[in-house]
Amino acid sequence: MNNKLYGNLIFELSKEGRRGYSLPKTNFKHSTSELPAALCRGKEAELPECDELTVVRHYTNLSHNNFGVNDGFYPLGSCTMKYNPIINEEIAAMKTFAGLHPLQHADTCQHALELYYVLQESLAELTGLSEFTLNPCAGAHGELTGLMVIRAYHMSRQDERRTKVLIPDSAHGTNPASAAVCGLDVVEVKSLSDGTVDVDDLKRLLTECGEEVAAMMMTNPNTLGIFEHAIPEITKLVHDCGGLMYYDGANLNPMLGACRPGDMGFDVCHINLHKTFSTPHGGGGPGSGPVGVREGLEQFLPTPRVVMRESEEEGVSFHVETGDYEKSLGSIGNFFGNFGVMLKAYTYILSLGRENVKMVGPLATLNATYIKESLKDVYELPIDGLCKHEFVFDGLKDKSTGVTTMDVAKRLLDYGYHAPTIYFPLLFHESLMIEPTENESKETLDDFIAVMRRIAEEAKTDPELVKTAPHNTPIGRVDDVLAAKHPIVTWRQLQAEANETI
Repeated sequence: MNNKLYGNLIFELSKEGRRGYSLPKTNFKHSTSELPAALCRGKEAELPECDELTVVRHYTNLSHNNFGVNDGFYPLGSCTMKYNPIINEEIAAMKTFAGLHPLQHADTCQHALELYYVLQESLAELTGLSEFTLNPCAGAHGELTGLMVIRAYHMSRQDERRTKVLIPDSAHGTNPASAAVCGLDVVEVKSLSDGTVDVDDLKRLLTECGEEVAAMMMTNPNTLGIFEHAIPEITKLVHDCGGLMYYDGANLNPMLGACRPGDMGFDVCHINLHKTFSTPHGGGGPGSGPVGVREGLEQFLPTPRVVMRESEEEGVSFHVETGDYEKSLGSIGNFFGNFGVMLKAYTYILSLGRENVKMVGPLATLNATYIKESLKDVYELPIDGLCKHEFVFDGLKDKSTGVTTMDVAKRLLDYGYHAPTIYFPLLFHESLMIEPTENESKETLDDFIAVMRRIAEEAKTDPELVKTAPHNTPIGRVDDVLAAKHPIVTWRQLQAEANETI
């Protein structure tokens, strides 16, 4: 491999006068390409000058450094990295979908509106809720939308005192952040030693501020991968004090085919389509965070909405509605959210079918449990018992080696695996959060287990090997703190840094 092409910036490969393109001459005799002087630069843009072959090789080599679920096992806990079947991409790339414009008339895109409507209905069936909006563009955006629905509900009843949201200490960080953005106050609920919500602490809080509670947010299974078995009691306590129950559906995949949030007493729920239903996740998006509500809360959902109408003259047709929703939140974003993500999720649901979508939850639980049970003799398992789709180790069992969770994660890179989530949740000092997803084979899991055991053995026999990992990657151990405090963000700055070193 040419290290110069592989390790350098595109600016460093630039040679004055080289071009990787040629544009045809215009066929219009009297046309002009001159821009108004006010729009022109004072000097030419400082762009790299490279031939096409150099550019292609440079970016192809860089792409080899990207690790995705198509490259290998990606056991990132909480932020699920599920395989995205190729058929999803093929459907999303179809011209009949990709060529749509959000402002075109509903009569010209009935196929897309029908898909949107049927996906809403499918998600309602899968969650046991009454109606969904697909407008939110991400999971956190869905959380915010769901909380806005809850706040609108209380305001419609002139119950303006309800400004507090109860959130377990094991929750995702987006939960308190979304509540704060919504103008609500966060009240933390403690967890028991088994990782589940402390119902006694919840009762205490409801006694102190029950009339001010707008809602309680729960992730189930929780961030430790444990099913919250006291949900019936919790929902009754919160409902009895006048609050609503919010279901963070980020961990919904192990629940598919097992139980539904609506059946458990939840009033509002968001789903991460880009996790539970396979579409790409990571790198900042795109995402989709549909929000569903129980019967009686539909009026508060945002607009625009896609509705189905049926008449003898026109038959079945689909329409976009924005008016006549007096209590609606109104618009929460441009148009209808990330339609391409919805296409992929819908394709995934259809590919599985009603009979096979029921296998998602059991298989996710089986895979996670298999890894956990195979490694708990060498990695510290702070909470033993049945897990669901993910679980958390508290670092290596043998603490005397001095090898940390960070070291284990870095050493995994040498073996060609993406690291699991580390140092989250914050309940444990050396958290190592592993989620295999339901579509990984036993052979893949066995290979991962073998590597994790090998690293545990290396920590005993040659701890420095693990502490100084990775050794086989283009860049070794990075000083994360220095990179955050003193980032190099431009090519010129990099040159200046290099000159100072010289």
